[in-house]
Amino acid sequence: MTDTRDVFLCDAVRTPIGRYGGALAKVRADDLAAVPIRALVKRHPKVDWSALDEVVFGCANQAGEDNRNVARMALLLAGVPDCVPAITVNRLCASGLNAIGDAARAIRCGETEFAIAGGVESMTRAPLVMGKAQEAFPRGAEIHDTTLGWRFVNPVIKKQYGIDSMAETGENVAEEYQVSRADQDAFALRSQQRAGKAMAAGYFAEEIVPVEVAGKGGPVTVEKDEHPRPDTTLEGLGKLKPIVRDGGTITAGNASGINDGAAAVILASAEAVKRHGLTPRARVLGMAAAAVPPRVMGIGPVPSTRKLMARLGLKIGDFNLIEINEAFASQGLACLRQLGVADDAEHVNPHGGAIALGHPLGMSGARLALTAVHGLHRRGGRLALATMCVGVGQGVSLALERV
Repeated sequence: MTDTRDVFLCDAVRTPIGRYGGALAKVRADDLAAVPIRALVKRHPKVDWSALDEVVFGCANQAGEDNRNVARMALLLAGVPDCVPAITVNRLCASGLNAIGDAARAIRCGETEFAIAGGVESMTRAPLVMGKAQEAFPRGAEIHDTTLGWRFVNPVIKKQYGIDSMAETGENVAEEYQVSRADQDAFALRSQQRAGKAMAAGYFAEEIVPVEVAGKGGPVTVEKDEHPRPDTTLEGLGKLKPIVRDGGTITAGNASGINDGAAAVILASAEAVKRHGLTPRARVLGMAAAAVPPRVMGIGPVPSTRKLMARLGLKIGDFNLIEINEAFASQGLACLRQLGVADDAEHVNPHGGAIALGHPLGMSGARLALTAVHGLHRRGGRLALATMCVGVGQGVSLALERV
């Protein structure tokens, strides 16, 4: 490893994750992104926030209220001094993870010292979009729902690679890697059970900051994740119909949700840690991205993790905690098996994953990193891996070390 500067993750918070059309439906994406940033600023009153070098936020949509560089909008709404610059990054599902990796790289190479990174997505408020007319006096319009998936498809891409929906890619992975419906449902049940147990124990309280939402009778405070269904049973999962094709294996029960949420972390060099009186919680060791055919996008974490491990001189068994985004149970299982990890490994998503907690696209990667750091400190262990697949065929992996 040739890195010359340490990068420390010093604090991390997130909003609760809301269901589609649920508790956070009335909150704009830029306002939602401001919540964890504002919380971090409030938690560290002695920090000179005008010294912040950058705010880097991930967001997958950017077609609605999250337009015009939502990272910049969020920091202004959060009360961060307007002299602080910001950038929004987009690697679809891995945007929040990439934001942390990008900010860490800038610190590691000496171009910055001090940053906030994270991600946001309001899938509920994702707009319908309409392209401009291609000719005068048109009689129709091409309208797309931007909540998830393809829009304004390039016909060359469609011809060369196809435009499988996310659920279709989950079916492709299940078929190609022989992941049965029974194994997927068992994986989904574990996710729900683990999340339910963690919530009942108040485990997530340390990482969640409340969101105040306007209501008819006055403000309502949202403090808990809304998506988990801890009463899920294997029998109930087995009754759900496939959502892609007859005889398929992907169901609403073994896939991640469509959700709203935001997360943010403080990153700093050793010098910035000392200058601002921060307390390091983890060291960011590195990030790697890789690509796979779009039709099996869910297998992306395998090459990105192998690439990262080769660079850092690590083996999969070196990680005491693994947080893998559960886009679909099929791809989660396929990735774990390819990497040599047991289906029901206790150190993989030990407090549930996206099937139970939800998957607000731009936020999820930041949540994985946040939850991994939280997990290392609560459970013990030295190394954690946060990894996720990405639409259109990519994978991103990030390694963290507890300090």
